Amino acid sequence: MIDPQDRFWSEGQNYCGPRENPTPKTYYNVWDWDQLRMVKVKGTAKLFPPEEDRELSILARFANYLSPEVRAITVDDDGLLTGLPTDLEEDYTLYFLHMFLSRSVARWPMAVQMAWDELNIFNSLPPHPNIIPFDRVVVEDQESRVIGFTTKYIPGGTLANPKILFRFEWLQQVTQVVDFLNLELGVMHQDIAPCNLLIDPYTQKIVLFDFDRATSRKKRLYEGRDDVTSVVFTLYELITNDTCIPHWDRHIGMVQSISEWIVNRELDSDVSKFRNFLSQWVATRRSDGDMERYLNAPHRFTWPDLPTAPDYNVPFEMGTT
Repeated sequence: MIDPQDRFWSEGQNYCGPRENPTPKTYYNVWDWDQLRMVKVKGTAKLFPPEEDRELSILARFANYLSPEVRAITVDDDGLLTGLPTDLEEDYTLYFLHMFLSRSVARWPMAVQMAWDELNIFNSLPPHPNIIPFDRVVVEDQESRVIGFTTKYIPGGTLANPKILFRFEWLQQVTQVVDFLNLELGVMHQDIAPCNLLIDPYTQKIVLFDFDRATSRKKRLYEGRDDVTSVVFTLYELITNDTCIPHWDRHIGMVQSISEWIVNRELDSDVSKFRNFLSQWVATRRSDGDMERYLNAPHRFTWPDLPTAPDYNVPFEMGTT
C-alpha cells in the first residue's frame, strides 16, 4: 500500500464564486496513485481555504472504502461525508488508449524494443540490497497484453532532494552496485542519476531503479551514458548542485579536472574524501580491459528476441470507450 502522503496528487482548486467568500462551493480533482483514477472532492471554501491542500487528507480518510462506481465525495464544513456521486460526468479520469501492437511496433520500434529489454533485464536481476526488487508483470484482462510491471514501493524519496545529507557510504554503495551490474552481470544501466537513486528509510541504503535504458553487450550503448561516467557526474551534481551539463556533452575530465568543487549540499565527510575515493574507483574501472570484463561478465544472462506483433485490428472509434 502506498503511503497516504505519497498516494494522492491534486490538480488544484476550482471555485464557484469569489475566493474570499467562505460559502461558495469548491472542488478538487485528486489523482489516486493506488487506484489509478481521479476522484473529485467537493465542499465549500470554508473547509478548503486556498493553498492548504486539505483535500488530500480528507480523501485519504475515505479512499480505501470507496466503491469503483463512486466518482466523487461531497463533504460538509466539518469534513463529514454528505454524498457519494456516481455520475459519470463527475469522473475526470483520463482514458489510456493501448494502441494496436502491430501499429505501435511500426511507429515506435525503438521504444517497444527498449520496453521489451527493460522488462526482461529487470525481471532477470538477482536480489541485491541496492537494486529495487521486481514485483510482477501487469496484463490487461481482455487480451492479456502486457501494459507494465510493478516494483516494491519505497517511500524515502531520491537523492535529487538537495536537503538530504549525502553520506560517504552511499557513494560506496553506488559504485558497488555499478560494478555488480557491469562486471558480474554484463548490464549497463545508462541512467545513473540522483533522481534514480532512492533512499530506503528502513535500511538507510541507496536503491537503484529505472532500467528503461539498460542494455547488455554493445547494442544501444549511448555516448556519455556509460555507468562510470554517470557515477562521476552524479557525485558532482550531488555535491555542487550543478545540473547544467547534458549527458551528450559529458566527459569525465570535465569535472574531474576542476580543482575545487563548490559544496552546496550537506555531507557527512569532507569533500576530499568523496573525491579521492571516486578518483581511485575511476582509475580502476578505466584500466585496460574494462570493456572486455563487461562483455565477458561471468553471470551474463540472455532473453528471447522481441516477438513479432500479431497483425489484426480491433474496431475502435475515437471518442468512445
